[in-house]
Amino acid sequence: MHWLFLLMAIGCMFMAMRTTSPLLAVTLLLVSLGLFVAWIMGRHARRLGETSRDPSMMIDPTELRKLRELAEARRNATPPPTEPPAP
Repeated sequence: MHWLFLLMAIGCMFMAMRTTSPLLAVTLLLVSLGLFVAWIMGRHARRLGETSRDPSMMIDPTELRKLRELAEARRNATPPPTEPPAP
């Protein structure tokens, strides 16, 4: 619901432009700036939450070691490719 901050910031900016009191206008512009920053932070927090990996999908060190040993065994088991004879 971070988009509510954006709506409130736009509303404060509109009210700041319509008021005749300079003190109220400055206050509303500062509130609008704060709400805009809150909107940006909420938006980025949500994006980071969507792209973060699930911790249960991470490989633990013992499983990683087993996978490396398996890859090394496969690499050592296959003979290197030979060059084809030149025509």
